[in-house]
Amino acid sequence: MKILLVSMNNHHFKRWAEQLEGQGFELHWFDILDQGKATSLSFMNPITDWKKGFLKKRGRTLVKSKFPQLYNKLVKHYDVTVDIAFSKAIQNIKPDIIHCFEMKIAGLKILSVMQKNQLPLIYSSWGTDLYDLNVLGIKKEQAREFLTRVDYLITDCQRDAQIAMDLGFQNKHLGVFPGNGGLDISEGHRLPVDQRNYILVKGYESAIGKALTVMKAIELVPLELIQPFKILIYSADESVIEYVLQSKILSKLAYKIVPRSENVPNKDLLNYMGRAAIHIANSNSDGMPNALLEAMCMGAFPIQSNPGQVTEEVIKHGENGFLIEEVNDHKKIAQLITESLRNTSLRMAAQEYNIGFIAKNYNRDKLRPQIINLYL
Repeated sequence: MKILLVSMNNHHFKRWAEQLEGQGFELHWFDILDQGKATSLSFMNPITDWKKGFLKKRGRTLVKSKFPQLYNKLVKHYDVTVDIAFSKAIQNIKPDIIHCFEMKIAGLKILSVMQKNQLPLIYSSWGTDLYDLNVLGIKKEQAREFLTRVDYLITDCQRDAQIAMDLGFQNKHLGVFPGNGGLDISEGHRLPVDQRNYILVKGYESAIGKALTVMKAIELVPLELIQPFKILIYSADESVIEYVLQSKILSKLAYKIVPRSENVPNKDLLNYMGRAAIHIANSNSDGMPNALLEAMCMGAFPIQSNPGQVTEEVIKHGENGFLIEEVNDHKKIAQLITESLRNTSLRMAAQEYNIGFIAKNYNRDKLRPQIINLYL
């Protein structure tokens, strides 16, 4: 069976695709953003380097910055469009199934081509893909048109399956699967609660991410509670970095900032999670966050936003984590952080429950045969 996967190159896609490696499929990857060849995806046949029609190796950035109007004319005249490149890929490969990951980045870009054929189309929704169309600049009419062409749907939460149906999807929902195809379950690097000395904060600040609210909340936590911990702010946007560096209160704490541009390798992040007392992530739009599932797997107590009630699919507030219901209420978030640090017994019970829950429901090895069967 020939499977044509359409996606950007990122960690979650790589991990999903690896579940199909060595299973008898002929795998092809259409690099939708034309990011270039990736050695980590060498087990698939790549369709990359398809876009550039001029200055293919160097000089494009210079022309774009110095002569933007000329650059736009050259792009329009010489660069290859997604329609042309993707149509050619289908013609050459003759796939049995096409699987696209994310609607805005992949699905909408190949829709015009897919509307001209009857090939089975699987669509995996990720993150905020379906929940908040406005923030992504997607019109409901576009989403409806795309979902009408989708034959099979995979979501990372139950919420988004219902949203898709509300938008007119009438075909088969294949089920809920983590976007990365599951987690490796390992006992390594998990410390007991009384030895955990980190607090992890996801540092996204944007129209969606709300890390600044978390930093303001941390400033309100009693110093005697939080000073024993080291704070790791990972994937931090510039506004978050500036705020932390200028905060007199945060200067009294031990912290490390990793800018978003300096992506923490997933293995290192998991190690930190295994040493973290709590993991905090705050956003006003998301699917089922992979970072949340990883934190739970590694025993960190989760304090997580709950857009559209998605996170309550895995967290029972006050039992195995805390839910942030008001993403801009830093005082309430401060109360949640304070309570979690004071209540060691709660964190111990949550760690035991969460590790078992993830092992049962998100174990990569257990999910592999289910994922393979999706394509059969």
